[in-house]
Amino acid sequence: MNPTQQRIEEIKKNGYQLNFSNVFNHAFENYKKIALYAGLIILIFYFILGVLGSGVLISIFGIESFTKESLENLQHVKLSGQSLVIYMASMLLLAVIFAPFTAGFLKMADCADKDEEFNVSTIFYYYRLPYLTNIIVATLLISIINASISVILDTLNLSFIGTVISLLVSLFTYLTIPLIIFGNFNAVEAIKTSFMVVSKQPLMLIGLLIVSVLGVMVGFIGCCIGVIFTIPFIYSMTYAIYSSIIGLDKIEEIKEYNSGPKTFL
Repeated sequence: MNPTQQRIEEIKKNGYQLNFSNVFNHAFENYKKIALYAGLIILIFYFILGVLGSGVLISIFGIESFTKESLENLQHVKLSGQSLVIYMASMLLLAVIFAPFTAGFLKMADCADKDEEFNVSTIFYYYRLPYLTNIIVATLLISIINASISVILDTLNLSFIGTVISLLVSLFTYLTIPLIIFGNFNAVEAIKTSFMVVSKQPLMLIGLLIVSVLGVMVGFIGCCIGVIFTIPFIYSMTYAIYSSIIGLDKIEEIKEYNSGPKTFL
């Protein structure tokens, strides 16, 4: 049983306490260390993605499809049949491809917290085994569940309920990726453990997540592009929450102790 699993067993039995201000301060201090670097990476990434995405759409549908009237009509289109399948498959593919990329921001937050050097390659740290497989499987499972719920309830004209349920699924699986990359859990174990951990303090976690979203929205003040540089606060908050619940520093100490030289009298 690794240190993270030991901590999880403690949480199962005794739960855990979160101090709102301590977690927020930890997240904010971490964010200040990664904001500029992570923001520039996100800006470049969105620019490249926008150019490539626009090029693909124009090559498929033609430039005339991007008139104001066409875009307004597109908002009222309901997908069905083959179009719905293609749309869902595309969304799942994007989620799977970019999940390890977003996990890289958590690695960046971890490096910043420990005053370790990080660079562009840090973002691609989890595009390797065994992390890659587990991140892809976990993302695929969660995305399929969310997409299926949304589609089924949307066809029943219960889209609002579908949105609420999807948000709850996202909340209870919130710690899945951190458990994979920091706790060495496999995909299924990480999802089940995330459900258990979040269920112990859902209201506190909702409050922290709302604050992180509001922090990102601050980027719209003055200049909308500023939101690019406030998005990293979400990753810093995720890191701070995981660190506060599981205790990364404590786990590192246990690892170092267990791997260090032993003296027997």
